[in-house]
Amino acid sequence: MTSPIAVPEGPFSPDWESLKAYRVPDWYRDGKFGIFIHWGVYSVPAFANEWYPRNMYRAGTPEFEHHVRTYGPQATFGYKDFIPLFRAENYDPDHWANLFRLAGAKFVVPVAEHHDGFPLYDSSFSEWNAVRMGPKRDLIGELAAAVRRQSLTFGLSTHRAEHWWFMNGGMGFDSDVRDRRFIDFYGPAQNEELPPNQEYLEDWLARTCELVDKYRPQLVWFDWWIEQPVFQPYLKKFAAYYYNRGVEWERGVAINYKNASFPDGTAVFDVERGQSSDIRPLFWQTDTAVAKNSWCYTVGNEYKTAESILGDLCDIVSKNGALLLNIGPKADGTIPAEDEAILLGIGRWLFAHGEAIYGTRPWKVFGEGPTRIGEGHFTDTSRGEYVREDIRFTTGKESLFAISLAAEGSGDLTIRSLSTMLSLYPQTIGSVELLGVDSASGRVAVEWTRDEQGLRVRLPENRLIPGPVVFKITPKKESV
Repeated sequence: MTSPIAVPEGPFSPDWESLKAYRVPDWYRDGKFGIFIHWGVYSVPAFANEWYPRNMYRAGTPEFEHHVRTYGPQATFGYKDFIPLFRAENYDPDHWANLFRLAGAKFVVPVAEHHDGFPLYDSSFSEWNAVRMGPKRDLIGELAAAVRRQSLTFGLSTHRAEHWWFMNGGMGFDSDVRDRRFIDFYGPAQNEELPPNQEYLEDWLARTCELVDKYRPQLVWFDWWIEQPVFQPYLKKFAAYYYNRGVEWERGVAINYKNASFPDGTAVFDVERGQSSDIRPLFWQTDTAVAKNSWCYTVGNEYKTAESILGDLCDIVSKNGALLLNIGPKADGTIPAEDEAILLGIGRWLFAHGEAIYGTRPWKVFGEGPTRIGEGHFTDTSRGEYVREDIRFTTGKESLFAISLAAEGSGDLTIRSLSTMLSLYPQTIGSVELLGVDSASGRVAVEWTRDEQGLRVRLPENRLIPGPVVFKITPKKESV
């Protein structure tokens, strides 16, 4: 039985009223853009997605059929047999961290343990981890050090809650999941309708607190299943434990959650593969991936474009959110060329336009335009393509940024929210500048007029950097 966890001394106690005193740290509200990483034993088969370990034990699924055809019956070659093939022989955490910096990311969140139950860190709770098997390296610890060397903020995610039921398909037929020798890895493998018992919940809390103490992450991301009612006392205890540790370290920390797992104001709400239809009063986050079909590397991933991701980033930031963008390295530790190219494309745009993103806050309205953004999870591939009339607003350093999400065409663009007929922007405009141009300042003045129809600006004919077009609007300084 796991020893009970004691909450360290500090301003937070394990009750929701106390935890409502939590405040999102500035590094997070200002950083806006982070990298998520799904990498693990499931990267070896590189088939379908990161749920391969579950579905390979579920008869009738493509993963089940692929597994039997490629590796043989699950009784003789199970998921555990992929572990020796997960060698990470080309893993270079300094290269990863440097790439993330060049991508313009401000924080990095690797998956420390996915639903499959194989920790990529030095876990004291099981021999089944990357330090003792497979790569025989502390993959999380090495990346934490590399990320901090690049002056980026380190976080991590744990999906341990879902392991309660994740491998249960293997209990229904002759497979190695039923072999008692491997229960420490595959177990509990319970029915997902059965709530976790006290022993499992105490173990979950102890493992999560160990991650905090060993790696001092400033962001801890949880998947959806912690919303089960039986987790509530343990979530309160973990939040108090972690927030008090953050105070002790003198570092701002944050927790991500989905759905209604935490009350408003006690942690940061996260929307999976989706966005918000309007400005949220509380800071929030989208997590999504460079690939449309999978979070981990698979052969034949279907990729998004850097430009479409940048459009989503601008939309999210205009609504008081941040973007956590996932990549999927190969089993040997190399980041696929497609992932790298997307990240570098994003970084080139952010280098030239970052003042419209970093450190900004929402304006009075998030934007305008014809493209409708769905609300909630799993909507990021259901919207239409952005058009140039889709405008998003951010504010910073006394300026307003108007961002056209699509860069097609040239000529005049009318920003209707800046009409003289509306009171949204009562100031007299002093200048309108185009960001991301080849000049000493990185911006150039553009022609503009303003009337009851809106602010009319001239879109450039030649753009050096693909992606959204940013206009910096500065009010006229009143003479004294």
